[in-house]
Amino acid sequence: MLDQAKEKSLSKLISKMLRHTPEEFGIVLDQEDGSCSIDTLLTAIQAQPKWAWIVQEHIEQVVSQSEKQRFEMIDARIRARYGHSHDRVSYAPADPPSILYHGTNKKALASILKEGLSPMNRQYVHMSEGTHFAIVAGSRRGELVMLEVDTLSAKQSGITFYYGGNEVWLADHIPAASCSVMKGTKEKEESIHE
Repeated sequence: MLDQAKEKSLSKLISKMLRHTPEEFGIVLDQEDGSCSIDTLLTAIQAQPKWAWIVQEHIEQVVSQSEKQRFEMIDARIRARYGHSHDRVSYAPADPPSILYHGTNKKALASILKEGLSPMNRQYVHMSEGTHFAIVAGSRRGELVMLEVDTLSAKQSGITFYYGGNEVWLADHIPAASCSVMKGTKEKEESIHE
């Protein structure tokens, strides 16, 4: 078992390998779903001097313990479910719930309410079915502001939604008219950290 610090550090390395710079580690991801074999990932991790002792069970621990459930293992393959900044991963269009949530910071709010949500340095805008994931994601960037996304309005504007797994939804862009500030964000943030 990895202790919490090593688990977090390994999770960051796996994110870099599967979400951001796979080529830097000699990993070629499947163009359809962004996956690679677990053996390929393990070999790439073990090639890093700091991580030469890692075994598959450590990867499985990171996958199962990740609060955001970033990774998914199916059969002998692993992939990042969302959050890619490298080659675009394809997802099938799907129908989301009528309201999704997006956590952001107060500094970005004026721009979002004017221009809408954009993917920034990611391939897609990320939203969630519940507030927990959005709070966790939005709390990293400064003072948290929670947005509600009216998916029916967005779809009427021509937006396509994709399901990334584990209650995470993706879109290329969300129009400003489909975004509103959620009331009571502070109380929800405090209850999540209790």
